[in-house]
Amino acid sequence: MMRMAECAWQCGDPGVQYDTTINRWHTCPNSGRINASNPCSEYMFLDNTACNLASINLMKFRQEDGTFDVERFQAACRVFFIAQEILVDHASYPTKEIAENSHMYRPLGLGYSNLGSLIMASGLPYDSEAAYGLCGSLTSLLHGMANLTSAEMSAVVGPFDGYEANKEPFQRVMEMHRDAVKGINPAGPQYLKTAAATLWDQVLETGKRNGYRNAQATVLAPTGTISFMMDCDTTGIEPDIALVKYKQLAGGGMLKIINNTIPLGLKVLGYDEPQVKDVTAYVDKHDTIEGAPHLKEEHLPVFDCAFKPATGVRSIAWRSHVKMMAAAQPFLSGAISKTVNMPHDTTPDDISEAYRWGWKLGLKALAIYRDGSKQSQPLSTQKESDKSEATVTEVVRGPHRERLPETRQSLTHKFSVGGHEGYINVGLYPSGNPGELFITMAKEGSTVGGLMDCFGTAISMSLQYGVPLEVLVNKFSHARFEPMGQTTSKDIRIAKSVVDYIFRWLGIHFLPGYREANNGTLLETATRESDGSTDATQLAAEKLSIGAKAVPSLAQKGSAGPVDLELLERAGVAVAPKPAGSMMGRADQFARFQSDAPSCDNCGAITVRNGNCYLCHNCGNSMGCS
Repeated sequence: MMRMAECAWQCGDPGVQYDTTINRWHTCPNSGRINASNPCSEYMFLDNTACNLASINLMKFRQEDGTFDVERFQAACRVFFIAQEILVDHASYPTKEIAENSHMYRPLGLGYSNLGSLIMASGLPYDSEAAYGLCGSLTSLLHGMANLTSAEMSAVVGPFDGYEANKEPFQRVMEMHRDAVKGINPAGPQYLKTAAATLWDQVLETGKRNGYRNAQATVLAPTGTISFMMDCDTTGIEPDIALVKYKQLAGGGMLKIINNTIPLGLKVLGYDEPQVKDVTAYVDKHDTIEGAPHLKEEHLPVFDCAFKPATGVRSIAWRSHVKMMAAAQPFLSGAISKTVNMPHDTTPDDISEAYRWGWKLGLKALAIYRDGSKQSQPLSTQKESDKSEATVTEVVRGPHRERLPETRQSLTHKFSVGGHEGYINVGLYPSGNPGELFITMAKEGSTVGGLMDCFGTAISMSLQYGVPLEVLVNKFSHARFEPMGQTTSKDIRIAKSVVDYIFRWLGIHFLPGYREANNGTLLETATRESDGSTDATQLAAEKLSIGAKAVPSLAQKGSAGPVDLELLERAGVAVAPKPAGSMMGRADQFARFQSDAPSCDNCGAITVRNGNCYLCHNCGNSMGCS
């Protein structure tokens, strides 16, 4: 026991189930014992069966005078239960065995939600004897009406297939439910207890005559998600976790949730409208009702919640959670999916005592949660600390746009691609780097002009938000589409498109080394930047038989670049090596030829541009040319 308690103290697991109690209330023991439950622990029945659930919002039946509308509640239970019964034959099941058993026993799970809000709206503390009586009566009415509807349906379409084999134990359990009505706490509303007693007499009489259509009728599910859809302030049988909650959203962020039942509870307790507004405003601001104006000390327990507020000291004792479950358990086919909330300073001994107490009070299952025992929880009583928020603010920065000065220098360049003329205007920062681009196409239609203008604006925004020019040049260079063809530029003889021309021109004028790497003058420049030609290099050039005819650059300049030296070496001429710092690798030499080259479709090696084709130096394959 202590080992389980220590584990629950650390992380909230495991929950416990009371096997003897579960099987004592089992309606079909002749078909097999109950061995387990669903993960939430409210559905307990034969192995390989399924149960469809439904929950009713109790606050919808609270009348203006604060009383509970029994007639409408019973009518709703009847409609819900019939709908659930219809779904048994229209649902899909994960396995054949589950489908067969679910049709044979037809278990259902009608329940309710928002009990905590109804208790608060009635001006009752959750941990009061009157609240326990209210819970017992309402659960008895729910379970009684569900079983009465089941018996009435059995008169028309017959009982469930396993009923005859379990008729005696089924009737015994129904009598146990009827007898439990006498044990409902008398501090609750007497009219509800009387209605429950009358209903259960009718259930037993009808059931003995007709049998029952369903082996199980009710459970109390957690309703953690559907309660929000039903506009409930509390879930299932739970009290409110806090008057002001902060729910962590799956997609990030937080949702502040304020209990909307506070004004109703205050009005029942005798507070007027201005006082109610003052109190609710105080709760919204301080996340607690403790210390609120006008509120009397004796009324504080009405608004107690499962957890202590961040700025308060009050909360519901864990024993009150167990007592509330004990009030409802005798009137359910299954069990109750509810968390017994304990404060952070709870000890393993307290949890062990709760386990023993739950068994003594007749519960079928019990789950403990110590506040803060898990790394994260969906609901909390306070926001994350301001310190954390400040740290995030300091670390995370939004994008920054560096605009050009009002008066700036610019370059204007006229170009022609395939006979189509245009103008490039580049605005410059004081540092000389480009910061904006305007493109004007001469004698073009409004569509082309508009597109190029928008394209230039987009590039300008990219530059001003810090996108490196080199990235843009590498991205848009060699884009191929019409118009394409020869140009009037000595640096760019042929352009594959206007965009290709623009970005290659930008690269040549604003990116160091781009002209040399992409314009065929890399060899010449690399040679000029070296320590000078050696005598051996000049001698090699003179001895090369093909001389100026084959290598005109050598004859004209009297020096040899890296590629020239390679030609000399292939011709068998000894040459002196250049200093390591001025030598360029073969990958750099051929970078301009491979900037847009695909892999060879024959051997997979990277090809190089060869006119309008691509040539593979590995296997000799030529792509695009015959």
